[in-house]
Amino acid sequence: MPQQDAKRRVAILAFEGVTLIDVAGPADVFSHAGRYGPGYEVSVVSPDGTDVRTSTGLTLHAEAAAADVGPAHTVLVPGAYGMVDHPFDAGLVEAVRRLTAGAERIASVCTGAFLLAEVGLLDGRRATTHWRQAKEFARRYERVAVEPDALYVRDGAILTSAGVSSGIDLALALVEDDHGPRVAHDVAEAMVVFMRRPGGLSQFSAPSRHHVARDHPLRALLDAIAADPGRDHSVPAMAAMASVSVRQLTRLFHDEIGTTPARYVEMVRLETAQAHLQAGHTVAVAAARSGFGSAETLRRVFTSRLGISPAAYRDHLGVP
Repeated sequence: MPQQDAKRRVAILAFEGVTLIDVAGPADVFSHAGRYGPGYEVSVVSPDGTDVRTSTGLTLHAEAAAADVGPAHTVLVPGAYGMVDHPFDAGLVEAVRRLTAGAERIASVCTGAFLLAEVGLLDGRRATTHWRQAKEFARRYERVAVEPDALYVRDGAILTSAGVSSGIDLALALVEDDHGPRVAHDVAEAMVVFMRRPGGLSQFSAPSRHHVARDHPLRALLDAIAADPGRDHSVPAMAAMASVSVRQLTRLFHDEIGTTPARYVEMVRLETAQAHLQAGHTVAVAAARSGFGSAETLRRVFTSRLGISPAAYRDHLGVP
């Protein structure tokens, strides 16, 4: 293991079309961390050592070829728009294989998880990716336990994250692992981002994630749940509101939302509770206003779903 007073080497793989923020977001987190301790030695590498053109059209300078870098403490593999729509370049896959060999910790952002799975690193592990690609991810890599709704997932020394800004959450989690919560908090504060969001948080709110057509039988019900999560949303009450039987309601939720009516209401209430906690309300107030009723019920659901207590969540966000 690296000495505590030594910089950890981080190698970020860049390739043609790579999503710029998947590289720049984590790199900026690691750079900021250097202000508060030993920090990191970050290098951008490419499959063959040549510079690469990113998704924005900007060019990233590669310091070396993946095969020439040598062992790094942390390897980060980003994604690219549309890269899963065609077979992966053999040179890119081999670069991932070489770069990750011997690394103490491996992470991916967005569809970079596909590349980790392609070389077998995610076999038998839990992982996530961008929500739009989660079904394809699960279909293509049957040995991966896909968690489609998480910001990031940690399974041993391998971490995978969703798209765009979740790479910053993942990098903050790595900084916290290495240097403790105080340094991670200082980095988040300096970057004017939330002190890292727990990995179990949803990539998107339930209402925005499950949009249905205006004339769909569930539309008015979903709007009512979003508008007032705290009202009576028992299954019989929801069935009556939607003018369908309980059995039909269950089938509609399964077909359209992919979950049960009760589970959907719980998701909306959980997200509402998060918003109240972020606004500075107490756990008891958040529980009452989100429909959980008691602080104990909120604590149980919050901890089960997100792996963190409501109070710890407030602390991580720096809520006074």
